[in-house]
Amino acid sequence: MNPAMLPVILSVIVVSLSGVMAPGPMFAVTIAKSYRSPWAGARIAIGHAIIEMPIILLIYFGLDRFASFFSNDGVRVALGLLGGGMLIWMGIDMFRARKNALEGGQDSRFGAITAGIVMSGMNPFFLLWWATAGLMLAQTFRGFGAAWLPVFILTHWLCDLVWLSVVSFVVYRTRSLWGQAVQKWMLAGCSVLLLGFGVWFIVSGVQMVV
Repeated sequence: MNPAMLPVILSVIVVSLSGVMAPGPMFAVTIAKSYRSPWAGARIAIGHAIIEMPIILLIYFGLDRFASFFSNDGVRVALGLLGGGMLIWMGIDMFRARKNALEGGQDSRFGAITAGIVMSGMNPFFLLWWATAGLMLAQTFRGFGAAWLPVFILTHWLCDLVWLSVVSFVVYRTRSLWGQAVQKWMLAGCSVLLLGFGVWFIVSGVQMVV
């Protein structure tokens, strides 16, 4: 291995973890979904990758216009409104299904992989992260040649996978200690978080217009 790659890989790990570990819609959904399965985090990471991998390829192979496109105010407004509306809908759906989930039924109408797709594709801040910090990382790796692209993709995605899997495993293994009341409030809290992020996305989009 080229010794110059070590600090670059380390920077990918640090920057990637700073993004995935930040509290946000995906974290809230992971907690809610993990009540039913210790693999929810891994499935959400797969859904996240379905959106993220094409973005990485676009950036890596020279489509730097991605940054200016997603920095455009019109695009950000549209993403804020669409993403905010989707999060509000998902939050309401999760809130309505919380009692059914505790009784062994379905926790919501969307699965973990679908949640990972929506939380990524409809999150304007995720896209802006790739238009800024992510773009910088991709350009740094590009300087070492396309042979290192799989290393970049795998390193970044493993950060998502490991963190979300740890969260999912801990929630699933400790859920029996919470009691029905705590579990019900936990699901309600995750629903409220999604609603809050949805409103925040919409307000952020509207503020760009006014």
